[in-house]
Amino acid sequence: MSTSTPGESPLVDPADLVADLYAVYARLREAGPVHRIAGTDGLPAWLVTRYDDVRQALADPRLSLDKRNAKPGGYHGLALPPALDANLLNMDPPDHTRIRRLVSKAFTPRRVALLREPIRKTAESLLDAIAPHGRADLITSYAAPLPITVICDLLGVAPHDRQDFRSWTDALVAPDPARPEKTKEAVRAMLGFFTGLLAGKRTAPADDLLSALIAVRDDEDRLTEDELMSLAFLVLFAGYENTVHLIGNATLALLSHPDQLAALRTDPSRLGAAVEELARYDGPVPLAIRRFPTEDVTIGGVTIPVGETVLLSLAAAHRDPHRFTDPDRLDIGRDATGHLALGHGIHYCLGAPLARMESEIALAALLDRFPDLALDVPPDEVRRRPSMRARGLLSLPVRF
Repeated sequence: MSTSTPGESPLVDPADLVADLYAVYARLREAGPVHRIAGTDGLPAWLVTRYDDVRQALADPRLSLDKRNAKPGGYHGLALPPALDANLLNMDPPDHTRIRRLVSKAFTPRRVALLREPIRKTAESLLDAIAPHGRADLITSYAAPLPITVICDLLGVAPHDRQDFRSWTDALVAPDPARPEKTKEAVRAMLGFFTGLLAGKRTAPADDLLSALIAVRDDEDRLTEDELMSLAFLVLFAGYENTVHLIGNATLALLSHPDQLAALRTDPSRLGAAVEELARYDGPVPLAIRRFPTEDVTIGGVTIPVGETVLLSLAAAHRDPHRFTDPDRLDIGRDATGHLALGHGIHYCLGAPLARMESEIALAALLDRFPDLALDVPPDEVRRRPSMRARGLLSLPVRF
């Protein structure tokens, strides 16, 4: 078994998982199903690399998301105040079941379908703004503002309150080790933002998700105040962050594979299936949220002790040749069902229908508006976010 034990040097430098993600994961996956590495917090963690093991682990109730099940001193995650930390990414049943049920009605396929036309109009408006210039950074001008507009409209966040959100999320997802104060400042700013937002909605409720959740809290007493604020934070954060990266990565993949882009242009009806393949090929989340065994757990023949940190590599699983034929090849005709980009089990992405629809609309509008869309820099010069947690682009220069 190609692993190391606690106290030894990690098998792989975390920086390599940013610079050469899929090559490193391929080497690890081939060497063995489970490896000891330095985790996202710099402490030892167990990395699971193969599709079958990752899929089973995602649904294993013995792998807890609750940080209280981490062994003492074994995990140092992002320090959030209780008002932002009591969210679904830190919960197991029954609290997870209760809170997820309260918010899931906002993301049913029927409700999401009602957003299709507003999303399309937003996409067209953003493209109208960049069309006269012939060049653009698609992240800052399109992939980022589209999801933030959609999720803020859903929650009921006024346009003038949206401008700082991207800088805050950047500081949380990809902290700068040289400037830890930036992360603390972002946390304080977000706490103040959500405190003011909830106070405003209590004073002037409207027909939006946040007002509905406040009613659940105040009138029905089915949420604590920390749970209410944490839920608003998670919906806004996850609904924005992952969709930005999905749209950006998908666009880069298509522009880097002219044959697949041409096939999609020839038959736009394949777009739905293409989005699934694009999510598999280069999804926005390389690692599922960390987990902590509530008892000793054996994965791939390796026993992981209770309380240690387990990282499930979705990126490695998606390139597993035992699950996907020729997995390093982008093929929009592939049946990519079973990919794990949106999770699996009880923690499957709550906003999956919305993320899929936003991505389809964003790509359809972009490719229709600009038939000659092309990268404005060589593919290897496109800058990626330096993060193990998020697979996304800092910018995507294009011309048209």
